[in-house]
Amino acid sequence: MRRGLVAVAAVLAVAAVGCGTEKDVVVEGTPPATPYAGPLHVAARDLDEDSVRATRVESGAAGRALECDGEIYTGGQGERWSEGDGGSTPEQGLKLYFDIEQPDLPRSGYRVEREDGGRVLYSLDVGGRTKVAVVVTKDRAGAPGWGPETTASCNPAELPADFTDSLPYEIWTDEQGRRVPTTRISSSAGSAHCDWQEAHFLELGQGEDARLYARDPDGVLEPGMLTAPYDGDVPMPAGAHDTGYRLRDRRLWLTGDPAKAYVRTPDGVEAWPLVKEGLGCR
Repeated sequence: MRRGLVAVAAVLAVAAVGCGTEKDVVVEGTPPATPYAGPLHVAARDLDEDSVRATRVESGAAGRALECDGEIYTGGQGERWSEGDGGSTPEQGLKLYFDIEQPDLPRSGYRVEREDGGRVLYSLDVGGRTKVAVVVTKDRAGAPGWGPETTASCNPAELPADFTDSLPYEIWTDEQGRRVPTTRISSSAGSAHCDWQEAHFLELGQGEDARLYARDPDGVLEPGMLTAPYDGDVPMPAGAHDTGYRLRDRRLWLTGDPAKAYVRTPDGVEAWPLVKEGLGCR
């Protein structure tokens, strides 16, 4: 199962995932203009790679049912359940998905999009487009009752804001106010477990090209973690350009030198240095 980086939060903070009340897991909803018409069973294979292609293959029918603005973000085959744990109804099978996998996804507001051949497609829609899809089935081999067969979701930036606001990472916007995928930019406060909560981290890109920067005005990070000291009051370098990325009153500027990121605030310009590889607290 592929997961976009959001590594700032995954490594540095403990997620406090918002959960809907149980009675709200499935709602009537409004049918989409173009409901998913493909098969609800598509053979899913596990590929030994971390890529968008692998996620599509591993997510089967659920991945095909998504209507993401960008690339698919997570997906895969549902975990098998033990005898006696399967649901007696499709809705209980959906609830079992949240119980056994604990995904960082909304747990309310799903609706039935399709039923076919002993399978039910549940979708979570935003603006009439499917952003989370869960296919539940009955009586998988060695797993009687209803439970998840395949699951998939779009990038967190495409999920409802009232849900993502409950997560530890922050979603930036562009100049037009559109939410930017977390695989492009994300940020979060440091982990309380590490006593880093007074620091802040900013991640750009993903995979081998990812860069992690830090704001550390109180010097809480361990010595040697940063490639240079944090500076909270610098002139904007010549040649710096506005990326268009915004988070409330912060604006991100970059230069041709990746060693520092420049964050403009109403009080001035801050220089956030690059974090060395191997970040971690003891």
